Amino acid sequence: MVSRTFHSLLFASLTLTAAWGQDDDSTIDPAQSRIDPLARFGWQTEGQGEISSHASIAIPEGYRFLNGRETAEVMKEFGNLPEHYDGMIGPKSLDWFILFQFEDSGYVKDDEKDDLDADDMLEDIREGEKASNEERKKLGYDTLTTVGWAVEPKYNDSTNNLEWGIILQRSNGGKNVNYLTKLLGRHGIMHTTLVCDDEQLETILPTYQSLISDFQYNSGNTYAEYQDGDKVSNLGLKALVAGGAIFAAAKLGLLAKLMLFFKKGLKVIVIGVIAIGAFLKRLITGKRADA
Repeated sequence: MVSRTFHSLLFASLTLTAAWGQDDDSTIDPAQSRIDPLARFGWQTEGQGEISSHASIAIPEGYRFLNGRETAEVMKEFGNLPEHYDGMIGPKSLDWFILFQFEDSGYVKDDEKDDLDADDMLEDIREGEKASNEERKKLGYDTLTTVGWAVEPKYNDSTNNLEWGIILQRSNGGKNVNYLTKLLGRHGIMHTTLVCDDEQLETILPTYQSLISDFQYNSGNTYAEYQDGDKVSNLGLKALVAGGAIFAAAKLGLLAKLMLFFKKGLKVIVIGVIAIGAFLKRLITGKRADA
């Protein structure tokens, strides 16, 4: 069953006038709230960050982690409408950050791991974006066109992670990169999204992947602990790429370019989430009839 997240049609805008950045060597102190409006949240700067009840991630020195409930509040500060989050982590400067969202979709079979044809999946994504762009036009937003892969989809057998990066062209001339990792578990998927400026991706990617390597599902929730009788998802790896790319393009495509925490200036955030349930249904019924 497709998560209700994917059936949403949400949009919002927010103008931030404060200087939101702080140096990486600064501490998170409520007294800093005038220069860091997010200091009022309960950031954790060491140990293990608990990603709801599903998993945890190590917090390196110089980074900060926030629980799911407060991540949802932060995302509202960014202009997003209410939605469920399971946590976020990033450097103290928050020049970039990672969002975690768990989907209780069931166990995703990886039987398509040797059939991830990048060209075919790119065609599926472009087909799905047609409907999303019609909605964006109605709402007065820039359209988003898939240029191609920043990183082609790849599946890691040892970690059961599916990841890829996609390049998006906005109708106003701007360009974004969304980088996504699907962390497969026994009971569902941890949707992990790197939010950064497109020019940062190449530099940040090794650090991002190092952080993700310290992600661990809690005992009983790992992919390897699947048992007969557990809920099995109707989605395959191909559908995760096509549907996930469209979802991220709608929700975070503009956010990725803006970089909320630069010390200079006014930032305008426009975030949209489109309804792509019908497209996912076509993918499922057309390509997963044997599931």
